[in-house]
Amino acid sequence: MTLLNKYIGVTKEHKIYLFVWLTVVFLTAVVNYSDGLYYTRFIGELNPLYVFLISGIIGFATLSKFLSKNRFSIFKIEYGKRSFRYIWLIIPFTSIAIMVDYIMVFPEDMNIPFPDSLLFYPAMAFLVEIVFHVLPIATVLFLLTLIFKTIDKENVIWISIFIVALLEPTFQIFMDDYPIWALIITWMNLFLFNLTQLIVFKYYGFISMFLFRLFYYLIWHIIWGQFRLDLLFG
Repeated sequence: MTLLNKYIGVTKEHKIYLFVWLTVVFLTAVVNYSDGLYYTRFIGELNPLYVFLISGIIGFATLSKFLSKNRFSIFKIEYGKRSFRYIWLIIPFTSIAIMVDYIMVFPEDMNIPFPDSLLFYPAMAFLVEIVFHVLPIATVLFLLTLIFKTIDKENVIWISIFIVALLEPTFQIFMDDYPIWALIITWMNLFLFNLTQLIVFKYYGFISMFLFRLFYYLIWHIIWGQFRLDLLFG
């Protein structure tokens, strides 16, 4: 920590991020030891430990430097607890996802099985937030700031949030081959979920955004992921 304090000035927010990141790396190592194939559907043949290590470092640098100067923080501790008041907003998004699954029935092996899911999804939640939110919002914000120099910074931030919210739902539907009605509902649901997360990111920080996705994964992938096996395939 001495070197980190010297070069970037480590704060409590930095320490929280580092704790979460190192926990995620540990969980990844455990899951990879249990069954390394769990990660192949998401990151291909890449070594998951390297992916989580590198993404965590890049995310830390991006949050600590560029985004912290543009109204996005790691964790606004003084406001962070307030974000938990809104975590119930996740319930409509998971309910819609469950409804689509119940009507259409996604593949049986859609989710990582329990109990490995308890370790896998917290780690994946962290990676998804870095890949689909932290890096894109930094990139889009940087480009828009260069292009639209006369536009108010706050407006540029909101435009960036809207653009980045489009990424994950669009990526998801191009990965799937389902009925058009299911794709439309899934896209809209994921778009609004991502938009909600990015607003949480703006006002409460990365850790709050990460916890929102963690709660989403807890309901959708872990609890429903296990329950659906008996209900839909039992």
